[in-house]
Amino acid sequence: MTSGVIDPAAAPRHAVPMTAYAMANLSPKPVLDPEVLDYMEGIQATLDPFGGRFLVHGAPRREVLEGEWPGAVVVIAFPSYDEARAWYDSEPYQALLPLRTRHMAGDVLLVDGTPEGYAPAATAAALRAAYSAGATPTGHETPVPPMPQ
Repeated sequence: MTSGVIDPAAAPRHAVPMTAYAMANLSPKPVLDPEVLDYMEGIQATLDPFGGRFLVHGAPRREVLEGEWPGAVVVIAFPSYDEARAWYDSEPYQALLPLRTRHMAGDVLLVDGTPEGYAPAATAAALRAAYSAGATPTGHETPVPPMPQ
């Protein structure tokens, strides 16, 4: 696993914790190794203390509309980014993780969700203002404008 482009410590934090997601694009082999099944049997117990729950697991029905997505899709929701990170770093999950990583390549990342009432047009306006002020935001650190009162 590689670290992301953005330092999570430098990412903006919001007053109200937002849902965060652990997302994975995994490349399973045609026949799953028994260790992967052991991983699947044990993962929920590692998620429960952190409020994690599966939203998508494997997605047998999927349609790639743009680009390429060769792997299996996994999305797990957490109450906050901090809970997601604490789960990933936890001793129980780290002990379980090699059962998957020995047999499946893939990409895994943690991301914050958007706050309640998020408006993409407001984000576009903030980016336009940043560009007008001479900044060169990349889009990876998209500022989330304050919500209207």
